[in-house]
Amino acid sequence: MTPPDPVRPVYDGPGVTSLVPALLGMTDASWLPAAARDANAVVLLVIDGLGWDAIGTHGLTVPTLEGMEGRAITTVAPSTTAAALTSIATGVAPSEHGLIGYRVRVDGHVLNALSWQSDARRPPDPGLVQRREPFRGRDVPVVTKAVFRSTGFTEAHLRGTRLVGWRTVSEIIEHCRLLVGAGERFVYAYYPGVDEVAHAHGLFDGFYVAELGFADRLVAALLDVLPDSAALVVTADHGQIHVGPDGWLPLGPFGELVDACSGDGRFRFLHARRGAADELYDAAKREHGDHAWVMSREELLECGWLGPPPGAPVLRRIGDVVIAPFESVAIIDEALPREAGLISAHGSLTAAEIEVPLLVGRGRA
Repeated sequence: MTPPDPVRPVYDGPGVTSLVPALLGMTDASWLPAAARDANAVVLLVIDGLGWDAIGTHGLTVPTLEGMEGRAITTVAPSTTAAALTSIATGVAPSEHGLIGYRVRVDGHVLNALSWQSDARRPPDPGLVQRREPFRGRDVPVVTKAVFRSTGFTEAHLRGTRLVGWRTVSEIIEHCRLLVGAGERFVYAYYPGVDEVAHAHGLFDGFYVAELGFADRLVAALLDVLPDSAALVVTADHGQIHVGPDGWLPLGPFGELVDACSGDGRFRFLHARRGAADELYDAAKREHGDHAWVMSREELLECGWLGPPPGAPVLRRIGDVVIAPFESVAIIDEALPREAGLISAHGSLTAAEIEVPLLVGRGRA
């Protein structure tokens, strides 16, 4: 079987990595919709897990989003929350900020980037794992869940920002209204509901469709409270693939070649035992090559999937082999079996995961 062509992330232009610098007027903004370029204030709403194809597939459910000006842009590789949210905030690719997946091998230990828990006795300092400053050093208010305020991941990708915590979704609307009304020129807001529902229920039942409709009403409500001099920009960190309970595949009969796994089920890094990298690559290709892109570390870097060539600290975090499925399957990490309970997943290089919305509307208060 000939694999399909993977979708290449854009790191210099129409992609989430360049979005904040363009909105802040620090880099070329010609690729942004006009409604964003000439606005006096911008609210950037990141809807976790909202892929571009969800809008096309469920257009009747998301009339507000479908009616906004914009297009599809690309997220990063791997197409997963820790990597993409950090790229959105810092304006650099995963190879530069170093949070290259859901789980990252740092100094020989595997760190869960979202929970900031490690198999080491003590998790590493977030500021040492990810050194890039968010929002290029600008003083930006961040409207996100209040429970995220003191997490390691927040410290890693949003440190130094003004966190405005919300406990109920309605607070997102009021916080954004008040901040723009007080003269803020740029507000960053985050909503995780689509991703959470997709992981719990998958993409093919009423829960997911209901959540898309709810997210669309959130967007409409924000447009209703913002003045027409302000723009609401909607994007996402990644899309989704429905894997289902039967789509999680074991690594295969070559476990003795693997020292550790990291990454995500749909972008699985394999760290080889000493001297076994070539043998591991061949074994992974035989086992998973009919349903996944299997790349060596050298191939991954040569093609620039993670961005520009990384420095030594990030290079050490990249597995010797990566398995990125193009079919609707994911690869189990035996060290984290509960990950296989996710009904939808993401991380790979398919259009459904890589293409995300860039949609803009002007306020109508």
